[in-house]
Amino acid sequence: MTARAGTMRLACMFSSILLFGAAGLLLFISLQDPTELAPRQLPGIKFSIRPQQPYNDVPPGSSQDGDSKAPTEKVPGDLSSRAPRDFHLPVPDQPRAHLNTGARPRPRPRPRQRRRRLLIKKMPPAAAVPANGSVGAFARPARWAPDGHWVTMHRSQQERKRVMREACAKYRASSSRRAVTPRHVSRIFVEDRHRVLYCEVPKAGCSNWKRVLMVLAGLASSTADIPHNTVHYGGALKRLDTFDRQGILHRLSTYTKMLFVREPFERLVSAFRDKFEHPNSYYHPVFGKAILARYRANASREALRTGSGVRFPEFVQYLLDVHRPVGMDIHWDHVSRLCSPCLIDYDFVGKFESMEDDANFFLSLIRAPRNLTFPRFKDRHSQEARTTAQIARQYFTQLSALQRQRTYDFYYMDYLVFNYSKPFADLY
Repeated sequence: MTARAGTMRLACMFSSILLFGAAGLLLFISLQDPTELAPRQLPGIKFSIRPQQPYNDVPPGSSQDGDSKAPTEKVPGDLSSRAPRDFHLPVPDQPRAHLNTGARPRPRPRPRQRRRRLLIKKMPPAAAVPANGSVGAFARPARWAPDGHWVTMHRSQQERKRVMREACAKYRASSSRRAVTPRHVSRIFVEDRHRVLYCEVPKAGCSNWKRVLMVLAGLASSTADIPHNTVHYGGALKRLDTFDRQGILHRLSTYTKMLFVREPFERLVSAFRDKFEHPNSYYHPVFGKAILARYRANASREALRTGSGVRFPEFVQYLLDVHRPVGMDIHWDHVSRLCSPCLIDYDFVGKFESMEDDANFFLSLIRAPRNLTFPRFKDRHSQEARTTAQIARQYFTQLSALQRQRTYDFYYMDYLVFNYSKPFADLY
């Protein structure tokens, strides 16, 4: 009995030890972090677990689980330089990556489908949030034109700026690395109320544009009430170069920058007709005398005394002379030098040839008062016909083929940057 009892006691003890050991092992396992049981990921080894598809592969405005929308994050504009930005319509806000744990991930689109989707996402929307300056985007005018006309005008602006950027990149590669100085902005006028910067190009509607800026600034109630001398000599409008460097850079980066240009030969003829074919107390004695003395053989004493009667070929001789007897004037200087379009990124580029549409489109974009439109009246010599392509051609037929070519070469960058066609077929 004693031996059997001892054997039974040993068996019970052994069983108890086994039970306690098994229980302890189960308790130990239950207390472990499950992630510690997974194998560690070594370099070059990937798990076979399929990653969740990011939310931004889902079309905008929808979500993968069908009942929740992902938060959005606005994409900031390009602030790589303090120079101004492009006129553009905003791309829709891009949503953040979103992991949906309850939905089956969508298959990744093929490259062609993905490229098409990206192109669609980058297309400008039909309407945009209104903004006034370069840091924002222009909105569709609420008072102006049908959508089709607005889209046409917007695309025209995009094309003009594309041509301008490409020409500058090709021929003015170093401009982007140059600093803006007061000289570069000396022809830019400031209108602070509507945050507009206007680069003055003489003989391209500048007098009427200054009138518009004065009305926008609250200095006059109507463009028709502002005389010529007040526009040009009244000093009512501030120039950008009158501000300190911080003020200049701030306005260049936040205001809407615009300029209006004109076909170079037409602009040159318009300047000649205005300054030399009409009495003028400045251009005749300053420029006329010097031109006649230098380029007219046997000039009369009266002509040399008054400087009147300069002919167009004589004026062109002066223009093309590298040793011209009197300096350059803003009325026939290059737009490329007056406004530095390869250094200052203008938001809006208007053309004299489409002035009414371009000007009123711009006024709508900046939310100008509804009753303000671009004036149609001729500022000076109102009884005389405006200079047209046909009139300019008549003047240039007075020149030799070589003089026409050299004049075209003189304005070559203006023709290139602003996408004007060659005015004569024999030009190269």
